[in-house]
Amino acid sequence: MASVLSIGAVAPAGADTARLADYLQARAADADGQGDIALAGYARVLAAAPASGAVALPAYREALAAGDVALATRAAAVLRGTPDAPADLPLLPLAIAAERNDAAEAEAAVAALEKTPLAVMVPSLRAWIAFTQGRDPAPAIAAGGKNPVTQRLAAETAALIQIARGDTATGLATVQALRATGSPIDLRLSAAQLLFARGQGAEARALLTGADPVFAALRRGAAAEPTLAYGVSRLFGRVAGDLADQQVTPLSIALARTALIAWPANDRARLLLAEALAGEGATARALATLDAMPADSPFASTATAARISVLVAAKREEEALALARRDAGRSDAGEAEWQRYADRLSAANRNADAAPWYRRVVDADPAAWAAWLQYGGALEQAGDWPAGRAALQKAVALAPREPLALNYLGYAQAQRGVDVTASTAMLERAHALKPADHSITDSLGWAYYVNGDVARALPLLESAAAGDPVNAEIGEHLGDAYWTLGRRYEARYAWRAAALTAPPADAARLVTRIAQGLPRQ
Repeated sequence: MASVLSIGAVAPAGADTARLADYLQARAADADGQGDIALAGYARVLAAAPASGAVALPAYREALAAGDVALATRAAAVLRGTPDAPADLPLLPLAIAAERNDAAEAEAAVAALEKTPLAVMVPSLRAWIAFTQGRDPAPAIAAGGKNPVTQRLAAETAALIQIARGDTATGLATVQALRATGSPIDLRLSAAQLLFARGQGAEARALLTGADPVFAALRRGAAAEPTLAYGVSRLFGRVAGDLADQQVTPLSIALARTALIAWPANDRARLLLAEALAGEGATARALATLDAMPADSPFASTATAARISVLVAAKREEEALALARRDAGRSDAGEAEWQRYADRLSAANRNADAAPWYRRVVDADPAAWAAWLQYGGALEQAGDWPAGRAALQKAVALAPREPLALNYLGYAQAQRGVDVTASTAMLERAHALKPADHSITDSLGWAYYVNGDVARALPLLESAAAGDPVNAEIGEHLGDAYWTLGRRYEARYAWRAAALTAPPADAARLVTRIAQGLPRQ
């Protein structure tokens, strides 16, 4: 109600009615994920009520999500200096200044950022400004204080600037030292880009070892000049990557979008922006963001994977499956593409179709236990138990202390009554290795049950059900154990709970159990 009143106080009543309708329509569209309609509505209301903070904040957020720099700038001007101003507000003028290489404007925006929780970036930003203006960045780096996040970002920035200045040995030593303490792969990527720009391809490629498809593409050469735009964009993207899993989507969108405003070639930021938009339910915008990825970008294959994830999250499984199929069928497709397609087939319960694609992954790396596990799982789910068991045994042979492999083979054998004693021993090893895993706890309890030791099984099944109360299979197992022990009321309660989350076929079986109890053996 407060936001409506603040709009209505600006113009005559006739105009207020139209403005209020636009505002309410924009809010409704915003809530429904109709971003373009919301954006147009906020733009109209902000134009009619240019001093309204109540409109400016959602307009600012919507404009950043859409990449409408003009509207975001107008909204930011309204918000600046008000209680409604978000902490990320200085990011936009900073990105615009960086893109223009305007050091004075950039410094003014950094000064505003210093008063917000995003001040952790300030020493690094000032270092980039100093470096690109021909000044010594060391004093800015040294001003990081004792905040560990600030220090970490400043250390990474120092390494990149050392490389950009031609002090390759010191810069690479700093990169390696930071790698040893857990720096993200973004640092190696950024360092390699700067090395390529200096013509030091061998040193760049030495940083990009491994099978990661992005690194493999970057090894062909992907230079970036150490401009202010690059430094600001790289830092914003770095922080956005750290926030990707922390449920702070508006800030993630702001960081990734302004990283792209500063340096539109930052395809890593493009991926992060698409992920953040998808997290807000803005599927169309997320897909449009990925559409803007150049076909020859080192991140192109990752963008395809991201597109598949966005489609799956939006419940557009058929489109995701079709895209994964096209990707896996490319002449230059490899393990990552085959794996994604097999995973989508498996998710669609098409395990017989998935198995040959998992087999391709196995053949590409026969020593990978996880590939054998997935291949064996697909065969087993498709009904080819002998071949599935052989593949699962191979996984266990390759990784005899891997709980997932031990659990899958042990449970599959126990469920079929095959070598139950050895299967139980396998599950006991898995449980000892990973005692907090509720699925493994359930598997071991079920093996005891199948072996006739219901008293020993029950506490394990109860523990698994308490830890994962929505797992229908665990709930069914618990109900079976209760019934066998004569605890009929508790059995039916466990089965009813399981039926709430079970797939239709399993739910039908549970309904029969609830009505008739366990079938007689």
